[in-house]
Amino acid sequence: MKKILLIGSTGQVGQELLTTLQPLGELVTLTRQQLDLTQSDEIKPAITSIAPDIVVNASAYTAVDKAETDSEMAMAINAVAPKIMAQATQEIAANLVHISTDYVFDGKHHTPYLEEDAVNPLGIYGQSKLLGEQGISQNSDRYIILRTAWVYGSKGHGNFVKTMLRLGASREELKVVADQIGSPTWSYDIADAIANLVNPHNQIASGIYHFTNSGVASWYDFALAIFEEAAQLGFPLKIKTVLPITTAEYPTPAARPHYSVLSKGKYTKAVGVYPPYWQDSLQKMLVELHSMI
Repeated sequence: MKKILLIGSTGQVGQELLTTLQPLGELVTLTRQQLDLTQSDEIKPAITSIAPDIVVNASAYTAVDKAETDSEMAMAINAVAPKIMAQATQEIAANLVHISTDYVFDGKHHTPYLEEDAVNPLGIYGQSKLLGEQGISQNSDRYIILRTAWVYGSKGHGNFVKTMLRLGASREELKVVADQIGSPTWSYDIADAIANLVNPHNQIASGIYHFTNSGVASWYDFALAIFEEAAQLGFPLKIKTVLPITTAEYPTPAARPHYSVLSKGKYTKAVGVYPPYWQDSLQKMLVELHSMI
């Protein structure tokens, strides 16, 4: 039986991975409290002492705007730690799975990004994630980097869906950016995709893979769908009007890619499963969230 080490088991995707990885082997977890990724000298001993066959890193510094002024922390967790994980797993002949992001791209494409397309991050967060990817690919030959985007879920801390539900419960009108395009992606589906990639029945080559839910939307489209589904499920909502605005009308410390759609062709070919449609997954997540209230 394979021994799988899950790092970051309390996060949004990490909690879902507890479910999807369980059938695949002996699952060992390390939370943020048990392994502080800013303490770089603790990472390799923690991994080698457990001696797993597979390491799945679900930890990340994801505060995109805060990263602009907190670059040291972002780099420690997103750039330095994954490189050390790669060195440790290479040393013990283990496989490493790492989650990355659409933010490694500048968003100037008009067609879905392929894994081999040129990277050009716009801010510190994207730069830190790109350095993490490079640290892995330069120090391991047994790795999978899974880039994803627009992640939300019922578990973990705040995300766009939870923010919209919170604001929609207290306001009658909201303004939401309509000129950024991507694919809303349920954290459970990401965890399921990772399980597919590490499943020994699927002979997966090392490298970078893109995974999001299928279909595309703007944040405005996403917000409308959230409120429509949430209203049908009986969430408490006051919202009456959602107004589309431009990115320029909603300035943020970190620049966002205008186009974040990732091609899922390589993943689909590798595992033989096409990603679920984003609105179907949104509905499932909201049903789950409503049951938790």
